[in-house]
Amino acid sequence: MILKNSFKILLTLLWLSQPLLAQKVDMTLFKGMTPRNIGPAGMSGRVTAIDVVNSDPNIIYAGTASGGLWKSTGGGVAWEPIFDKEKVASIGAIAIYQNSPDIIWVGTGEGNPRNSQSMGGGVYLSRDGGKSWELKGLENTKVIHKIWVHPNDPNTVIVGAMGQAWADSDDRGVYKTTDGGKNWKKVLFVNGRTGVGAMSVDPTNPNKIFVAMWEFRRWPWFFKSGGVGSGLYVSQDGGDTWKKRTSEDGLPEGELGRIGIAIAPSNTNLIYALVESKKNAFYKSIDGGIKWTKIQDKQTGDRPFYYWDIHVDPDNENRVYNVFSQIEVSIDGAKTFEQLLGWNPTRVHGDYHSWWISPNDGAFMINGNDGGIAISRDRGVTWRFAENIPVGQFYHINVDNAIPYNVMGGMQDNGTWRGPSNALRSGGIRNSYWDEVAFGDGFDAAPDPTDNRYGYGMWQGGNLLRIDFETGFSQYIKPSHPKDEFLRFNWNAALALDPFDNSTIYYGSQYVHKSTDKGQNWTIISPDLTSNDPEKQKQMDSGGLTYDATGAENHTTI
Repeated sequence: MILKNSFKILLTLLWLSQPLLAQKVDMTLFKGMTPRNIGPAGMSGRVTAIDVVNSDPNIIYAGTASGGLWKSTGGGVAWEPIFDKEKVASIGAIAIYQNSPDIIWVGTGEGNPRNSQSMGGGVYLSRDGGKSWELKGLENTKVIHKIWVHPNDPNTVIVGAMGQAWADSDDRGVYKTTDGGKNWKKVLFVNGRTGVGAMSVDPTNPNKIFVAMWEFRRWPWFFKSGGVGSGLYVSQDGGDTWKKRTSEDGLPEGELGRIGIAIAPSNTNLIYALVESKKNAFYKSIDGGIKWTKIQDKQTGDRPFYYWDIHVDPDNENRVYNVFSQIEVSIDGAKTFEQLLGWNPTRVHGDYHSWWISPNDGAFMINGNDGGIAISRDRGVTWRFAENIPVGQFYHINVDNAIPYNVMGGMQDNGTWRGPSNALRSGGIRNSYWDEVAFGDGFDAAPDPTDNRYGYGMWQGGNLLRIDFETGFSQYIKPSHPKDEFLRFNWNAALALDPFDNSTIYYGSQYVHKSTDKGQNWTIISPDLTSNDPEKQKQMDSGGLTYDATGAENHTTI
């Protein structure tokens, strides 16, 4: 949603006001300006939570990492935003009171603590299907990853607070209210670095609750999953008291990390756990969670900090779904798995963060991923991507000088896209007018200021392209050190075009790189401008119990 003329007017007003330092810009001049949606709709963005009205499965709620809460009353065909007026836009959990489904509890703050995670601001309640919301406290928890509402009492709610990733805090743990959020009691707390990674409640016994506590911490230069605070807890009295399950009960010894937990609805004595430890593995209990045995440690998924979720088919206790960068399914009780969904089969994006299965029909499933939401009604054989939830997470945007001008920008895990700001043909801006011009996590994008046919796009870790938008050809121009020194590029590296010479561009690693021939050759024009602190250059060891070196923690960079 770009209005280029407003940028020009604003820059002109600011320039004119320079000699008159006391003069303020008259903001009433902008009252007539309204945003317009120009797309693109070929992708969406990270969907973090899903819930559906069981009595009317056409009513679907989808929470997103930074785009608020969305509702469909037509089975996922049309969607509307229903959380835009609240103070936060990051959703971590949704719980519908199924006996009266206009009552909805929502926890804010994304429960996937990546380096660009968005914080929340408490728990909210709607009594009218999302038309209006009441803030019900717990603002200091920052991230609420799980919510459960008692099936027979909408005023009794259990909240699992993960807490923020960047600092220790005593505001994380398990909270309970019995008066509709007027008062909250913290019923489970371990330490200031341990929050709720997963929660599962016995569908036949609302007093029996499993919670996986997870110790984790993020720094700008490192991430650590695992610690003495992690563990599996069970309550038999609705969350008032808890007992920890340990290695004496069959779980692994030593420090644990994130744990995924799932109860088989058709046999609630059978419980699965996916445990991050020194050796990640699947475990199961056949006595309701008292004793545990290891199933296997060969097929466990990847990146526990980002996705570590498992689910069981409502009718088949041996059909288990493992939700991570792809979807794998087991039909033999988690002994072996086969891929159900990977990257872009039938237009479904990878990196799966939320999964919903109808308790009444195991063939009806919905997944939320880094590219939006997809719906299946045949047990995952085919999927329909919802193309109209516009929650792409742009890191940067830019415009060129064409008429009509083009807009380009890079998005989290959805590449860099370029499309027109207006259409000179009837029908408006069509989705086919947008092109993906670069890969990966898209970051800065810049047009050549004198030739709109060309431009620059990057993806994570300093990868840089010069792109011919007409032919689609792109040339890789990431600079390298002339003496083979290792260059440290930020996850979101720094690019600048010279405003006086369109052939000159600048790029940042720990040095400033300069090219006077549009990236064909580079020279280093600065010393190392960072602290060069070796204690902040251990990103290749990042992850904690599970190695996770994607470059997101690259530090001492420009």
